[in-house]
Amino acid sequence: MMKSNHTDGNSASMLADWRSSALRLEQQVEQVIVGQRRAIRLLNTAVFARGHVLLEGDVGVGKTTLLRTFAHSIGGAYERIEGTIDLMPNDLVYYTYINEEGKPRVEPGPVLKHGNALSIFFFNEVNRARPQVHSLLLRIMEERSLTAFNQEYSFPHLQIFADRNRIEKEETFELPSAARDRFLMEVLIEAPNDDQILRDLMFETRFHDVGKLIISQVSDILDYTVLNTVAETIQTEVRSSRTLEKYAVDLCRATRTPSKYGISMPDINIDELVLAGVSPRGMSAMLRAARVTAWLDDRAMLLPEDIHAVFYETIAHRVFYRPVYELRRSQISRLFMQEILNRINAP
Repeated sequence: MMKSNHTDGNSASMLADWRSSALRLEQQVEQVIVGQRRAIRLLNTAVFARGHVLLEGDVGVGKTTLLRTFAHSIGGAYERIEGTIDLMPNDLVYYTYINEEGKPRVEPGPVLKHGNALSIFFFNEVNRARPQVHSLLLRIMEERSLTAFNQEYSFPHLQIFADRNRIEKEETFELPSAARDRFLMEVLIEAPNDDQILRDLMFETRFHDVGKLIISQVSDILDYTVLNTVAETIQTEVRSSRTLEKYAVDLCRATRTPSKYGISMPDINIDELVLAGVSPRGMSAMLRAARVTAWLDDRAMLLPEDIHAVFYETIAHRVFYRPVYELRRSQISRLFMQEILNRINAP
């Protein structure tokens, strides 16, 4: 059980019970999604930090299966929509059709059909959708609500997961910086490198019917309706020292003015690299995720390694480079984040 001078018995007991459930969730997901332990931990962290996630990865690496498995474990309603160039904002809200009597009908779309029971919404290939759709998605992500049919709809338990088509560039619309900043994390899902795992995925027939596999291996572990309360308690009870807080601030400041911290990179003018560093919202997101990391490791005090565990996924997509370097983002970002961690001395 977690120990903290600031944690009363009821909170400590609740957090201990929920930690056990969170770890069981990871074990269940690993029965369905093999070779993705780090990605599973990051998504679990996002669930308890109550943040949205942008998934990166090639086609067929298990992104949708991963989310379906999490949704089945958490409970609540799960919806998915495909990004296309002709998708309009209203397609998220309602759809129209002609019924058997030849009369037009309007029915709630994927966001509205489950009301406040909507738990996970997956936007596949979000960069194929037009900017107008991104704008509506931003509001839903930020406010967890929208207005339709002269009524305000609220989605208090909603988490949005999206992925980008990073291979095809035709008929795609890159997410604006404001949209990317709304995601707590960007998580890369890559195909496993382990030969045995690859053989299992290819030849073990249980992996060939994903729907059947999820039902057979996964059961409801969490109650999605109380996740917000648990998340708030984690943020309140996991503490940090003043020394660690200064360290976190220095890490984030280094994304804005790297040369002041002695950061250098080969073939890059470090003074011309950064257009905009991490925002205060991004700094807060990093700490939210780091506190959940500490809690999952059964600690009530933040350590530098908790920040390291989520630094790249919470910060890299919030740093924007000058155009000459932005084209090389995929090559630059990970090296830049690692250089920051290497140069700033951890307490």
